[in-house]
Amino acid sequence: MGYRVAVVGATGAVGREMLQTLAERNFPADKVHALASSRSAGREVSYGEDEVLTISALDKFDFAEADIALFSAGGETSKAVAPKAGEAGCIVIDNSSAFRMDDDVPLIVPEVNPDTVDGALRANGGRNIIANPNCSTAQLVVALKPVHNAFGVRRVVVSTYQATSGAGKDGMDELFNQTRGIYVNDPVQPEKFTKQIAFNAIPHIDRFLDDGFTREEWKMTVETKKILDPAIELVAHCVRIPVFIGHSEAVFIETGKPMTEKGFRDLLREAPGVTVIDHRANEGYVTPHECAGEDAVFISRIRKDPTVENGMVFWCVSDNLRKGAALNSVQIAELVAERGLSGR
Repeated sequence: MGYRVAVVGATGAVGREMLQTLAERNFPADKVHALASSRSAGREVSYGEDEVLTISALDKFDFAEADIALFSAGGETSKAVAPKAGEAGCIVIDNSSAFRMDDDVPLIVPEVNPDTVDGALRANGGRNIIANPNCSTAQLVVALKPVHNAFGVRRVVVSTYQATSGAGKDGMDELFNQTRGIYVNDPVQPEKFTKQIAFNAIPHIDRFLDDGFTREEWKMTVETKKILDPAIELVAHCVRIPVFIGHSEAVFIETGKPMTEKGFRDLLREAPGVTVIDHRANEGYVTPHECAGEDAVFISRIRKDPTVENGMVFWCVSDNLRKGAALNSVQIAELVAERGLSGR
């Protein structure tokens, strides 16, 4: 049976990636609706190599005409529209932070906690809404899951180096325009970011909280606990860097059981969604540039942490528009399809 699929926010960077990923992975869709604001209605977007879809206005769409909806239009739109879509019998997979910490909304990374998907259904006490985690959290928990199963992760210290695409098309445009402007001596005027992003690093993503952490850092802590294990302690420092696509993370973990470097590396080599490229040579690791357009979470620079009893350090890189957003959303839709779930 084919599904009727709606992509909300189809003109944005993640929305376009969702459409591309649905087509690339041959998702069983009989009909795909591309939705955006009324000012974008009538525009065209690509679906796969050969098909072009015409944008329809979100505010006029009847979600009874869709079985699954992938949302990437921002938190306010999700809050206003997603519950109505769920009530109409459509299963919503939302990429914003609007519902991630709601008890009746599962927060899912399919390689990590697929069995929580049934809880999304209204028949099981849910709201027909599934949340997609923060892009930096998604790649981290894919790497942590097999380690936690085998050795019991107790504590994680992570520094993220996040691409401008995490702030949407406007963030990527600001990096491009500032970089070009600097070469011709134009004045730099930050708009999307708090400071100059070109040739710089900004240790600030999202708004500051009372304890000095940012909301992005808070998200990584609470989302990891919800997805993987509430007993895991995690502290994060999130930095925006002048890269278009690809989030990077330096990860320090402590486990309850001892682990060898070889055992850790072999475990990750077998983990779903993970690719280990770890050679102690000048090109023996993966950078954001190389991960762009790829589906995997890449792990490099594995070594023992000599400062704690059971510690390991590694470098984690992934395309934030794919595994951090579009791919994970489509994988959740595939999970819904594989289990034959329906919101009606």
